[in-house]
Amino acid sequence: MNKVPMTVAGEKSLRDELAHLKGEARPQVIAAIAEAREHGDLKENAEYHAAREQQGFIEGRIQEIESKLSVAQVIDVTKLPRTGKVIFGVTVSLLNLDNDASVTYRIVGEDEANIKEGRISVTSPIARAMIGKEEGDIVAVKTPGGDVEYEIESVEHL
Repeated sequence: MNKVPMTVAGEKSLRDELAHLKGEARPQVIAAIAEAREHGDLKENAEYHAAREQQGFIEGRIQEIESKLSVAQVIDVTKLPRTGKVIFGVTVSLLNLDNDASVTYRIVGEDEANIKEGRISVTSPIARAMIGKEEGDIVAVKTPGGDVEYEIESVEHL
């Protein structure tokens, strides 16, 4: 099976969520199901059905996280040599050549991406355009509004 790149922070976040689900959420929903069973007829017991639905969600999420962690390739970019090249995990500052606006993105795994926090997926068009390029290079990114050119101002291993 193919390994999926993930940052150290991304792995920690998934492990923390897994610990919460197994240690807190799962026991709480099991207790809620037991309590709802005590109320009698299960066919018309909304609390029971809601708790069972919640249990299904929790168990599904646990399986999903365990699956992701089993194929994760955790990359600690701070331990990689600083070459000035754009690789997975680096933080890149870009200058939009059309409007002189500066933006900064960290290239992360798909599950970690959050554009509002400046984290973009390694599979996003802008990240794919930047991978392998160096500081000072110009990259063209295809967008729905047409091609946009960026200059790579800096590449940081944070």
